[in-house]
Amino acid sequence: HDFDILHFHIDYFPNSLFSRQPVPFVTTLHGRLDLPEFAAVYRMFPDAPLVSISDSQRLPVPDLGWVATVLHGMPADILHMPEAAGQGDEKGEYFAFLGRISPEKGIERAIQIAGACNTRLKVAAKVDKADAEYFKESVEPLLKFAHVEFIGEINDVQKPDFLGRAKATLFPIDWPEPFGLVMIESMGCGTPVIAMRRGSVPEVMEDGLTGFVVENVEEAIAAVARLPRLDRKKIRARFDERWTSARMARDYVDVYQKLIDQRK
Repeated sequence: HDFDILHFHIDYFPNSLFSRQPVPFVTTLHGRLDLPEFAAVYRMFPDAPLVSISDSQRLPVPDLGWVATVLHGMPADILHMPEAAGQGDEKGEYFAFLGRISPEKGIERAIQIAGACNTRLKVAAKVDKADAEYFKESVEPLLKFAHVEFIGEINDVQKPDFLGRAKATLFPIDWPEPFGLVMIESMGCGTPVIAMRRGSVPEVMEDGLTGFVVENVEEAIAAVARLPRLDRKKIRARFDERWTSARMARDYVDVYQKLIDQRK
C-alpha cells in the first residue's frame, strides 16, 4: 500500500469498509452523538478508532474506540484584530451573531439579550432550506426590531472586521454543540464571547478571560456589564496559544503516529 494512514471525516461509513484492511485508519466525528440512532450504529464497530472534536461530544457514547480528542483550530493569518477593535461601525457599537439561523443556535435569545442591553445586534447568518420555515415564522418578524440588523451570510475575508469591531459575540446556543467555531473565530479577532454553558462551550471558553460562560439569558445580560474588564489583546493571545490550525495539525500528527506504532 502507498499510505501510512487513512483519515476520514465521513462519520461511520469507513468502519465497515476499512476495519479489516492492513492500513491503519481513523475517523473524526464532527456531529452530535446524543441521539439514540447514532449510538446504535457506532456500537456495531466498537474497536474502530475515533477522534472527537471535544470531550463533551463523546459523553453519550464513552464506550466507543476513542483514541483522542483534537480540538479545532483556525489559520492564524486569516483572523486579526482590526484597528477599530470593539469600536463598532458607522452606526455605533453592536453585538455580533454569526452562524446558521436555526432553533438550536439561539438567534431569538441573542435578539432578546441585545434588546435588554439597548445595543444593536448585527446578524451575519445563512438560512438553510431545512430552516426556511422556522426563519419565516419565528425569526423574520423579530428582524423588524430597530436594534436588529440582518446582513446575511459573510465570507472569511469579512469576518475579522465584522467580529473584531463588535462589543462582544453572542453565542446563546441551546443544544450540545460538539465544538462551535464561532467562538474561536471571535477570539482570533480579539472579541470576547458571551456563551451559554452547553456542549463544548466550557472546554473552549475561559470564563473571565476570553469572555463569559452563562446559564441563561438573564446571566448573559448581566455579563455585558463585565465586558470592560476583559483585555482584547489577551483574548487574541489565547487564540494564538490554543486555537491555531498549526496546533491542531500537531495534535493529529500525534494521533497518526500512535496508530501507526500500534500496527508495527
